[in-house]
Order: sequence, then C-alpha cells, then structure tokens
Amino acid sequence: MALIRPEGWLLETVENRDALRSPGGLLRAREEDRILEARALICDSGHNLIVDLDCMRGIIPRAEGALGLDDGTTRDIAVISRVNKAVCFKIIDIKHQPDGKSIAILSRRAAQEVAMQHYISKFSPGDIIDARVTHLEPFGCFVDIGCGIPSLIPIDLISISRISHPRDRFHVGQDIKVVVKTLEDNDRVCLTHKELLGTWEENAARFTPGETVAGIVRSVESYGVFVELAPNLAGLAEPKEGVRTGQSASVYIKNLIPEKMKIKLIIVDSFDAEYKPPEPDYFISSGKLSRFTYSPASCEKIIETLFEDGRS
Repeated sequence: MALIRPEGWLLETVENRDALRSPGGLLRAREEDRILEARALICDSGHNLIVDLDCMRGIIPRAEGALGLDDGTTRDIAVISRVNKAVCFKIIDIKHQPDGKSIAILSRRAAQEVAMQHYISKFSPGDIIDARVTHLEPFGCFVDIGCGIPSLIPIDLISISRISHPRDRFHVGQDIKVVVKTLEDNDRVCLTHKELLGTWEENAARFTPGETVAGIVRSVESYGVFVELAPNLAGLAEPKEGVRTGQSASVYIKNLIPEKMKIKLIIVDSFDAEYKPPEPDYFISSGKLSRFTYSPASCEKIIETLFEDGRS
C-alpha cells in the first residue's frame, strides 16, 4: 500500500512521473492499484475535472471527484477548487475515442477511500501526522490530511499565544505537523497544533533577562501590552501610548518568573511591518503524545492536554 499523504506530495516523485509518461505506465499503475497525482486543468460545466497526464488527458467524473459528493456531505467547491492544483486518483479505465486519441477515466473518490480505510481509520488521539494547509478562515485553519480529505485546526488550538487570524501563523500550501485531538463517529478528525510548539520552560529557555528581542503585539489592555516572543510564549509589557495590536516590537526582558508563567517586558519600540510568519519550530514532530503539560512544575496553575483513545 502506497504511503498516504496530502495531495501534492506525490506529484514530482520519480515513480509518479514515470507512470504518467506513457499509456503503459498508466496501465501498470492500474494493475498495481496505485494512487497517482497530476494537475487538474479544467472543471467543466458538469463539474468533471480534466487532468493532464502527460501522455494523454484524463477525466475525473463529478461523482468520482470526492467522498461525500453523492450524499451531499461534500460540496462541489471541493472539486472546483482543485483546478490548477494537484489531484490524486486511481486509474479506472483507458478509453479510445473516435478521433483516435485515448482518455483515462480516473477516480479521486477511490483514492480517498483507500486513504480512509488504510490510513485515517487507524488514527488515534495523540498521533502526530503530516498536513498541508488548504485554506484559512477566521475560526481556524483547514488542512489536507491525506488524499484531499479535509480537517480543521480551530484557531484557539493553533498556538498558546492567541492570534487574530490563522494567517498570523500559516499560509496556503504550507506543509505542517499536527496532532490528532479527537475522532468523531462521523469519521471527522479534529486536530490541534499548539502541543508541538513547546512548553513554557522550553520556550523561555531561549531568552535571558537583560536581552532586547523581537516580538509581536497580540493584545493591548489598560493594564499592559501582551507581546508574543514565540508562538507558545508571550509576556506582559508596561503600557505604552500608541502601541497597536499586530505591530512588530522590540522589547526588553526584565524578568522571567516560571512559578507564575510570567515574563515582564518593556517595549523599546513598536512599528508596522509586513513580516512573513516564520515556519513552525517544532519541539516534537513525530510519534504519539499521551499528555502535554505546558506549565512548569513549579507553577500552581496547570495547563495541559490529555489525549485519550476513543471516539467522541
């Protein structure tokens, strides 16, 4: 069984390109029951996807475009939005047309069925998996967890430091790691991300009192300004006039207080800047989590995530 990953991972592999190069390669892939990928060129008026297979054109009929299209649980936008992007599929047939050309009949739904049966159905809470960002909404980040099957990271589970929109962390097409949080009876997989970004102590160990460091203003309150030093670490700065949420800042670190999970800061300067969010810096990127404790052992307040087997 082929390795199941988000759409686009197979596209430029040697095995995939070799299979697309000739009708014989496509037939061998069908005999071996392999999943292939190619770029979708057109979604016609009937919502059939036309795919570039190098050696010929392929068609994914609307009914074969995705799991759930037949019963309405998946909307047609799931097919339309694949134009000019990689799509996964299995070869169903190769038909010869009256003009002498051949066209391959493909099924993305069949590839997704394989992904569900042999990969996603094996997930359990705490599993760390690969995902690719597909689109961003104010409430969360949608990702592809395998063969175009979608899942959601709610905005409050992206990082410990609160953000105003998922674009503060991610961009479409980005490959990230995620953790399976819960599994629902309708086969929906719920994800989290913040547990991979380190504990308070792991993040705080990168900073020292007396340093002036870069930060992002995440919240301005009457009693002070919350400045993010890392996605899982923020400190409180003394109030300063003119500071706005979303600005970049340079901040002086006065003190680190593990027993209170606090960092005392002074804002040296704040300014508007269009910096691209950095790639996630994962403290753990593979395996399985059973528990994540963010708070230091010396802190009375306990912040942790427990991953329990079973479906909600």
